[in-house]
Amino acid sequence: MPDSRVPRRRRFLVCEPRHFAVQYAINPWMHPDTHVDVDLAQEQWQALIGAYRSHGHAVDALDPVPGLPDMVFAANSAVVVGGRVFGSLFHAPQRRPESTHYDLWFKTAGYEVHRPASVCEGEGDLVWTGRYVLAGTGFRTTREAHREVQEFFGHPVISLTLVDPHFYHLDTALFVLDDSEGENNIVYYPEAFSPGSREVLARLYPRAVLATRNDAMAFGLNSVSDGRHVFIAPQAEALAARLDDHGYVPVPVDLSEFHKAGGGIKCCTQEIRS
Repeated sequence: MPDSRVPRRRRFLVCEPRHFAVQYAINPWMHPDTHVDVDLAQEQWQALIGAYRSHGHAVDALDPVPGLPDMVFAANSAVVVGGRVFGSLFHAPQRRPESTHYDLWFKTAGYEVHRPASVCEGEGDLVWTGRYVLAGTGFRTTREAHREVQEFFGHPVISLTLVDPHFYHLDTALFVLDDSEGENNIVYYPEAFSPGSREVLARLYPRAVLATRNDAMAFGLNSVSDGRHVFIAPQAEALAARLDDHGYVPVPVDLSEFHKAGGGIKCCTQEIRS
């Protein structure tokens, strides 16, 4: 069955964790007294970049900035669809300066960047499915930003309410397996969402792969798929086995140092869709 899945080459933007640390607490995973092994974080991050490149994906990087320890979480910087960039306005004041540096990278690369008027945390809460944008709210990105995203991209935006603070971003509770027109599907943890949002997801994706709380707590939902290969936390063994049963090829990449800040594979990965 895995041979029936066709990968699509992706382009990713990343930021080296040279200054990564846990210096404040803005989600339940973060504790300022937590020790971060920066050398191990660098090693794990390099393994992720190597995994992407060895599977044929392009990787661009921007330089990290001292004093911005969460800048490594590139996914939160923007969402890019059809070569159009919708930037970020972070909820936490500690992270707001990151937007300036990411915006400059995109502008230097020739993109126009839309600055949001409402709190919006990029691909953390905005997930492009190939048909529409699934948009998380409840902890970070606002519903006003969802409306702004729809007006900017001209694609339908479907709002989903997150209810568990451990899954404060949509990309900790859901990821797209395949965004191709004929094989569009997702993985998600139902209990991370409000009852109405669960009903919406069940109607939109009757064949979705459902994850457990253990899967989600292991950062198994903070994964990246190219349509065949799923770059996934090795701690999410049960979910990886289910994906294998569905014909996908799990590629385990350990980013456990980043879990201390509430992040994982997807958090470190911004996709640039031209």
